[in-house]
Amino acid sequence: MKESCITKQPKGLTFFETYLSAWVILCIAAGIVLGKLAPGVATFLDGLAMNVGEAPVVSIPIAICLFFMMYPIMVKIDFAEVLKAGRNAKPVGLTLFVNWAIKPFTMYAIAIFFLGVLFRNFIGADAIDYVKMPFGLDLPLGERYGAGTVVLIEGVKMLQVPLWRSYLAGCILLGIAPCTAMVLVWGYLARGNDGHTLVMVAINSLTMLVLYGILGGFLLGVGRLPVPWQALLLSIGIYVALPLAAGYVTRRGIVSVKGEDWFREKFLHILTPITIVALLVTLVLLFSFKGDVILSNPLTILWIAIPLFIQTNLIFALGYSLARVLRLSYEDAAPSAMIGASNHFEVAIATATMLFGLYSGAALATVVGVLIEVPVMLMLVKICLRTKGRFKAAGTTTSLSAAAAGSSR
Repeated sequence: MKESCITKQPKGLTFFETYLSAWVILCIAAGIVLGKLAPGVATFLDGLAMNVGEAPVVSIPIAICLFFMMYPIMVKIDFAEVLKAGRNAKPVGLTLFVNWAIKPFTMYAIAIFFLGVLFRNFIGADAIDYVKMPFGLDLPLGERYGAGTVVLIEGVKMLQVPLWRSYLAGCILLGIAPCTAMVLVWGYLARGNDGHTLVMVAINSLTMLVLYGILGGFLLGVGRLPVPWQALLLSIGIYVALPLAAGYVTRRGIVSVKGEDWFREKFLHILTPITIVALLVTLVLLFSFKGDVILSNPLTILWIAIPLFIQTNLIFALGYSLARVLRLSYEDAAPSAMIGASNHFEVAIATATMLFGLYSGAALATVVGVLIEVPVMLMLVKICLRTKGRFKAAGTTTSLSAAAAGSSR
């Protein structure tokens, strides 16, 4: 019997992960400088795209970067172990309930209140953004679509939408993307049940294949934003299903030829920094387009960060409190709460750039999610450790994948 659904549990933060917020800030600066000194470079790279008709659908350089964000995560997962989650149904059920029945809707409500009401004048009541036309839609110039108007920008039809709604779209895409990567680190640092965290990573990856597109399309539609269903499905296919399939094939092939030990000790070691390096390269490109917005309104990041910060803490508090009501052990309660609080910003960034464009406010909003991820989650880890005594001991409940949790320490 295999011991875990993901091999090689991370032992705390790596060098890149420890200073992720600092790297993000440096990438913001580098992107802004690039946009000012060589504006044609990022534009040229984004122009290398796969087109449907005359519309650019997938930026090839960005697609490559985002694939390598996801592939190292997916290659670690052994999905054959997911079925074992049923042995400890309460923490699994709690995590799925918070992630998919609560979190997307609280994110929408919080974001629309802060961005659409409280901060609207600070962002600019009349400020506009230009986003991609929904995939396969060809409307005449001047036509209204949701909250947008069809306009012609450099010979390409775009939708002109209120800037705050573009930021709202990015928040929505973050809110429907439960974490499947960094949460492994948060769970370990909080001394939680590694086995439960590992299984939930696999379950969330599979659940996203179905629910991400459905909830994304629904909430974007409620927010009067483009609902590009074809592009949503294409995004899930490229940025979740493709790396998932590639990771599955790679894992099986290497383990069958080289063995499990070589896969853990050699291959995974090579992959460790690839996700974050690919993320940082993508951020440079994103901010090379958004430099003018940041410089003209340097508080933009703050207006976006505040609702994201509130959402993260709210979801953590809700998950942590419900775990206590369900009488879960601390070892299951801590990762159950943090899986919902943390976001899968890789998929959110990928989807935002595909649906709305590399230079859209939606893409910028997803990047802000990266910026606040590490400091906020480290704060929540400390809260978990300080409140550990309020929960019962792990020995009073059946631990999911106990062998995995024990062997990964």
